[in-house]
Amino acid sequence: MNASSSPSYPASNETPRCFSINSPPFGHKNTSGTLSSVFSTLGITSNLIALVVLIKAYQRTRSRSRSFFLIFLGGLVTTDLMGLLVTGTIVLSFYMTHFNWRELDPHCHFCNFMGMSMVFYGLCPLLLGAAMAIERFVGINRPFARSTSMPRGRAVFMVLIVWTFAGSVALLPLAGVGSYHMQLPGSWCFFNISSRDNDLVFSVIFSAAGLVSIAVSFVLNTVSVVTLIRVCCGQDKAQRRRDYEVEMMVQLILIMVIASVCWCPLLVFIAQTVLSGRPLQVRRLLLWLRFATCNQILDPWVYILFRRAVLRRFYPGLRMSRDSIMSLYPSIRRLGRTSSLGPGGRLKQDEPLEPVPTTNSTTPIQA
Repeated sequence: MNASSSPSYPASNETPRCFSINSPPFGHKNTSGTLSSVFSTLGITSNLIALVVLIKAYQRTRSRSRSFFLIFLGGLVTTDLMGLLVTGTIVLSFYMTHFNWRELDPHCHFCNFMGMSMVFYGLCPLLLGAAMAIERFVGINRPFARSTSMPRGRAVFMVLIVWTFAGSVALLPLAGVGSYHMQLPGSWCFFNISSRDNDLVFSVIFSAAGLVSIAVSFVLNTVSVVTLIRVCCGQDKAQRRRDYEVEMMVQLILIMVIASVCWCPLLVFIAQTVLSGRPLQVRRLLLWLRFATCNQILDPWVYILFRRAVLRRFYPGLRMSRDSIMSLYPSIRRLGRTSSLGPGGRLKQDEPLEPVPTTNSTTPIQA
């Protein structure tokens, strides 16, 4: 991890590994951190608002499938918020004080920590997006399998698995696979994007993990949307609770689109640079990194704005089709209270439906 073996930087003529490529000071005393300040402030504010809205929504919901989705969204918003707090604090501190990294961090511990944070908080939104796509795919295509075998605590466990995997990838450079280095203009650290040895391996791992997550999200979300359209338009369209399903899929699709637009340029750029052996283009790296940062700012607004309660305020005529469905099949509400197949083929309670007058009988299929 550290090229310097002496206890303090001034006593050693050796250059620590994280400063071996770009060594401060860089002479950017007049560099402004305005853009970083705006990004951090806007992102932190947005995620705090979304977190409050999510907590209130989770406390009110009685739908198991929706509670699963809210747990994943909560993990996503929490990750984005912490990422902006950690990395934003370091970057803004540099622009305000213009401290000398080599004097402050002679053994690269601080630089390694920031590099790990960049990797961890960068991968988490992509991996959580894939996890949410898997959860919705199971919830829409295999509703009974999910409802009978997956308690709410399982969703929390899946979020913890995602965090553990992202953390494991971030720790690889400390184990010798890749390395964290100071990056121009001297305000941040990131892994070394290079075609040499282990740096290439780690660059490919990072890019592949992100791109595979986006691909998984795209494939599973496409299948889920097609299934949902068939349910909505088919003969059994009245047998499913589609209001929350549609709302969740719209939000998930928007999260996927935002992640793809914001992260694909950076991930593809890293892969192309290391596989082609070309020198790193710093300006393009900074440009695509700012694109990726926009993901943490835009994610919370998907849930803040694209909720039924909000949309109905702007479009009073917008109504989900539950009322019309219930009028066609009025006994759904009564049977919904005790529906969802349980062990042994017996019906048991899963997700209560809203009260509607009942006269007939039919069997609902719940998500």
